[in-house]
Amino acid sequence: MRKKLAKILTNPLQILLLFCLSFSVNAQDVKKTNFWDQVQFGGTFGLAIGNGFTNVVVAPSAIYNFNEYLAAGAGLQYSVLNQDNLFSSKMYGGSLIGLVQPIEQVQLSVELEQLRVHYKSEQSNYSEHFWNTGLFLGAGYRFENVTIGFRYNVLFEKDKGVYGDALIPFVRVFF
Repeated sequence: MRKKLAKILTNPLQILLLFCLSFSVNAQDVKKTNFWDQVQFGGTFGLAIGNGFTNVVVAPSAIYNFNEYLAAGAGLQYSVLNQDNLFSSKMYGGSLIGLVQPIEQVQLSVELEQLRVHYKSEQSNYSEHFWNTGLFLGAGYRFENVTIGFRYNVLFEKDKGVYGDALIPFVRVFF
């Protein structure tokens, strides 16, 4: 009886041991990739100055490429807008982005953006502070590190928030 029990227990243990050994041998064949080899950095810098008007935008971002088709990342944004004797605003916040590239030249995106807005009107002595949330679905033509396209804010409400239109063109660059 003991021999039968030992044989029954031994066979599954042998199978499990053989499976573990074969898995560890196969695991050695897999290429190890460095995390930072899959990361790309990019962002936006904008400057517009003229006739009492100033607009400065700084928005760095980074993405992690899971494979040649899928990437995800995050970004920060800070901007200052000023029109002499009329108004001024400051915005800061962050975003999360997901990128899908079904074919080499097409890039689809989804981006969630959250901005804190401080607005002040000089003429009416009015100020406002609020959060602005945008959820953008985008599509663009990609060549090498540059993507040019449009993104659509599905949360857009006319006369509310910081964007004047739901459809916004973009140029995205990652190195």
